[in-house]
Amino acid sequence: MKAEFLPGNALELLETGRDFFPALIAAIDAAQREFHLETYIFEDDASGRAVAAALCRAAQRGVAVRVLADGFGAAHFSATLRPQLEAAGVKVLIYRPEIARFRLRRHRLRRLHRKLAVADGRCAFVGGINIVDDIDAARPAPPRFDYAVRIEGPLLAPIHASVRRLWTLVAWAGLRRRLRLPAASPVTAEPRGSTRAAFVIRDNLRHRRDIEEAYLEAIDRARGEILIANAYFLPGGRFRQALLGAAARGVRVTVLLQGRVEYALQHYATQSLYDILLRAGIRIFEYHSSFLHAKVAPLALRRVPRCVRGGCPGAARGAGAGARRADGAAHRPAPARGHAGLRRRCPLAWGARGLRRPAPRPAGLVLCPHGARRCSPGRPCAA
Repeated sequence: MKAEFLPGNALELLETGRDFFPALIAAIDAAQREFHLETYIFEDDASGRAVAAALCRAAQRGVAVRVLADGFGAAHFSATLRPQLEAAGVKVLIYRPEIARFRLRRHRLRRLHRKLAVADGRCAFVGGINIVDDIDAARPAPPRFDYAVRIEGPLLAPIHASVRRLWTLVAWAGLRRRLRLPAASPVTAEPRGSTRAAFVIRDNLRHRRDIEEAYLEAIDRARGEILIANAYFLPGGRFRQALLGAAARGVRVTVLLQGRVEYALQHYATQSLYDILLRAGIRIFEYHSSFLHAKVAPLALRRVPRCVRGGCPGAARGAGAGARRADGAAHRPAPARGHAGLRRRCPLAWGARGLRRPAPRPAGLVLCPHGARRCSPGRPCAA
């Protein structure tokens, strides 16, 4: 299904939990009629307890609060924060509760990965940030890198309808009877800004490839620059060919990937793609300062000035020095010049202190999943 872009929206970019959680809690505290929250992880930590407390306050003053959490990602939620929420009057549902955790069944792969929140049909939050601390107290490091967007305007209508529909479907699947929600709060869909935006979802039925198709359309239209930041990058054939085609027609393509090993199999599978991408002129950077959880892709539809040594006309405020370019020269972004928008930022401006260029590898060799050893394609690994 083709993405439907609606004009007149106001979008605010929120970086990491530092921006996201205060904005989310403020929206919960301001809610008067209803509040919907969908999340993959709802952890019993400082951030999770702060959000839970705000949800309890809202329910106690008469707001209809509904929380939908994933049964695998939020595996401990039912034993930790859920009783507190339900005692305060919050309605809680679990998407595909994990009853037999070690039984291999295909449906276990179908998880709720949406991170959405809607307050009164007045504002919404869409992005990749779970309800969990950005900083792991056991392993001090910079915050996990991720983004969310606060939305006001006409785009609220499809977001609000989507969260209500999924709540109804999950309630019906769990209770085995149709559940009618109270009448929806009126959605504030009047223009609030000047941004055209679309809300795109993925499911296993009608919208199985909607997000992929939106990416492919944007890549095909790109003429200046493509920057893809993705924590779990293992694209299919069509997506890879689209990136290779963009690089062949002169588009500057940069891929920013997770540098730390979070899931070993996925990490080394991603690295097996490096050779074909690098040979096509696609730049690859790995983020090592902390964990990267972002899935974003700013694209320039017109040709833009290239970054030059000693300064970048599109660098974002606060960018550090010391990132390595593909040619080995140090890239030191210049001070900001009013370009705060995500699309205008220099690709190396995101956490530049933590970016590293992958180590060069001999042609025809791929990184072996066994660690430091290397093996040739088509030949059994020596390990």
